[in-house]
Order: sequence, then C-alpha cells, then structure tokens
Amino acid sequence: MGRGPPNAFSADRSRRRRYGGVVPHLYATSDLHVTHRGNAHHLDAIRPATASDWLIVAGDVAERVGVVVDTLATLRERFAKVVWVPGNHELWTTPADPVRARGEARYDELVRRCRAVDVLTPEDDFPVWRHAHRPLTVAPLFLLYDYSWRTPSAHGRPVEEALRQAREAGVVCTDEYYLHPQPYRDRQEWCARRLRLTEKRLAEIPADHGTILVSHWPLHRHPTAPLRHPEFAMWCGTEETADWHVRFRAEVAVYGHLHIPRTTLLHGVRFEEVSIGYPREWRRRAGGAVPLRRLL
Repeated sequence: MGRGPPNAFSADRSRRRRYGGVVPHLYATSDLHVTHRGNAHHLDAIRPATASDWLIVAGDVAERVGVVVDTLATLRERFAKVVWVPGNHELWTTPADPVRARGEARYDELVRRCRAVDVLTPEDDFPVWRHAHRPLTVAPLFLLYDYSWRTPSAHGRPVEEALRQAREAGVVCTDEYYLHPQPYRDRQEWCARRLRLTEKRLAEIPADHGTILVSHWPLHRHPTAPLRHPEFAMWCGTEETADWHVRFRAEVAVYGHLHIPRTTLLHGVRFEEVSIGYPREWRRRAGGAVPLRRLL
C-alpha cells in the first residue's frame, strides 16, 4: 500500500487515542476444512490480538451447514466482527449433510443461519473499516465461476469440450457432482446472475472509499499460474472480474480456494490468498499452516 495522505500520522494518532493506544487489526483466513482429520485444531489458533479486531473468512469452512455455522459462531464469539463468503464446499450437497437444500436455496439457508449468529454475508450491508488512511469498504462477494479460465488448447471451444479435455488430463472438480445450480440451468448462468447483482452493489460504494474485496475464488487469473494442473483453473474464477480490483479501488483482494497461500501484487493492488488447505498440503510447507493472516 502507499504511504497515504500527508495527515496519515495525525489520523493514526487519533485512532490510537480512540482505541486506548491500540489500533484494531483486520485478519483473514480461509479453507479451514475443519472436518478433515488434522485441521480441527487450527480453529484454536484463530484468535484476535485486541477486542476490536475483525475477521474475514473467505470460504470452505466445511461441507455440512451445521458445522459451517457452528464454526463461524465460535469465531464470532472471539472477534468484534466476522465477515464470511461461501466457498464451493459450503455449497456442496453431500449425503452426509442432513440439510438437503441445493443450489441457491442452500446458499440462502447458509445466509439465514449466519445472520442468526451475527456473521456478515454477501447479502448484508458492507461494513466499513475506518482504521486506514481512508475508509475501506469490506465487500464480501459471492461470484462462482463460468469456466472461462481455460488452457490455450481449450480456448474458444465449447464448455463441454473443455471439460472433456480436463477429464482426459485426469482433472475434474468435485463441484461437478455436488455443487448443484438450481434454479439456474447451470453454474455459468448462476455465476452471471451473481456478477450482475454484485457489480451493481460495488458501483454504489462511495467514491472516496477504497475497498477490500473478498471472494473465495480469485478475481484475477494470475494466482492460478502455479497450479500443478492448469486445467483446474476452469473451476477457479471468471474473466468478467479481471479488472474489478482496479475499477472498485481495492487496497486488498482476499481469496482462497487454490490452497497456495501467498501475496502477489497486480496494478498496485495486493492479492492475498489466506487459505490453510488440507493437511497433506500444509504439512509440506516449510512454515506449516498459517491459520490467520493480518491484512491491516
């Protein structure tokens, strides 16, 4: 981020006085996958440094609605504010989940239950983080993907052909079996609907605000470059959001899904993948799992 305006020091001093000498932190995490053996204990490490800290949860808490909401409720007891976006795993309808709702009805049920435990969702008013050099609107986004991030050999071909090539390469996302698009014809149509709704809301953010854009799927394709199987990028986002980090004045774009936690910079905007991932993944990393990332 930049240095901020000339009066940034005095603004910071004012914030410190307001909060007893301590400026709140904005933290983020994602892809907790708490039901996977070896991941549950990470929840204990997700704790605030001050009573005023906020937490962003960028999806893939778990597959069962009850577990998702119970986990978010636990985090809400610790943090002053919790902001959640769904990942693909929350949207799965699996045999193990007593909640049988599919597609949009499942998302609506998750939103209803999150509101009951005071967790903010993409359907709620966007909160504003007022502890930076300018107000930052924290915008949780639910967008899905539309299969537009294809390999060069699949570019311009029908979706069915691109999916066939991915299967031949041994790559298929479990969404194809468990993430149902009802009442839409397919995930592309659902994604298009979410894009229209979300773009309208983002355009209404005051012009003097920056933003923190939060999506389970990255808004730009560049974070998918290290994927071992490039075919998997089809299930990771959409070309329609490629300029959103610039158009909507993002200070930080937060995401998960790829299980490649890292920081990148594009057009002066920080992209932060904040995922934990599966035990087989984080155990291979030199530093192990990082359950909590401080954004600001």
